[in-house]
Amino acid sequence: VQLQASGGGLVQPGGSLSLSCVATGNIFSINEMEWYRQAPGNQREMVASITSDGITHYLDSVKGRFTISRDNVKNTVSLQMNNLKPEDTVVYYCSAVIADTTYPNEEFESWGQGTLVTVSS
Repeated sequence: VQLQASGGGLVQPGGSLSLSCVATGNIFSINEMEWYRQAPGNQREMVASITSDGITHYLDSVKGRFTISRDNVKNTVSLQMNNLKPEDTVVYYCSAVIADTTYPNEEFESWGQGTLVTVSS
């Protein structure tokens, strides 16, 4: 099972970016999917999460600006980021709690590679 993230880049303050992440491999089920971010020297923090039923949670600092969504058929999770601020400049990671077809009763957390978001004028 692999997660592949995409969509980072450079944007001006107040602008928007959309991140996407796709899970591939011998997937039996995907439970929660999340986006994290980590600045150099800081701990990784969860930005947003979404359950398989579509229940979402957000970091307080991104509420009203970021929206997480998922496609359970395509095994993707997306993060729409609006009104971006310079303090949103960090590397973003997607993750998912997955059970594969070999061990369908055992879930594990899988991580994608980071994608850099830079908010600067």
